[in-house]
Amino acid sequence: MNKIEHLDQQLFLFLNSLNSPFFDQVMHAISGKLIWVPLYLAILIYLGITYKRKFLIILLFIIIAATFSDQFSVIIKNLVQRLRPCLEPELKGMVHLFRGECGGKYSFVSSHATNSFNVALLSLLFIRKRWYTISIIIWAAVIGYSRIYLGVHYPGDVICGSILGALIGWGVYSLYVITDNKILKNRSYFNQATTS
Repeated sequence: MNKIEHLDQQLFLFLNSLNSPFFDQVMHAISGKLIWVPLYLAILIYLGITYKRKFLIILLFIIIAATFSDQFSVIIKNLVQRLRPCLEPELKGMVHLFRGECGGKYSFVSSHATNSFNVALLSLLFIRKRWYTISIIIWAAVIGYSRIYLGVHYPGDVICGSILGALIGWGVYSLYVITDNKILKNRSYFNQATTS
């Protein structure tokens, strides 16, 4: 485990050192939450137009996925209690930070990575278009990378957060499919009962 942590730290230091004043601004913007509101709205509008009457049920599952993803990643952080690289005494003076911003105390897993990969996987399962799948996965990966660049997460935090978010997205989508099938079954049964 110590070997893995050491490799994680070394990879972090390498990736975090690849910085410039221009990319400081870019990565800080990418890592922000409000900048992505138009994207989320565009996804919801597309789902509303595509799925029509099913949209409200889909929206409910999206809310469940987003809430669970965010809260569960925080629970893991508080259980594991791995210090952020910007707070790690061993790395003092070696971490590049933007405006000295370090965030909360704990690092594992990255909530940004968990949430973005949750959005990516859940939405691509509803929007089955190749261009969208590629674009949204790249978007989620860039958000994850921005957390390493900004000095607040190790690569391992981002990788594990990404896997967790993708699993939550897939799991919630599977629950939606089961629910949708049951609703369709009940509707067909009700229609048969009323016509016979």
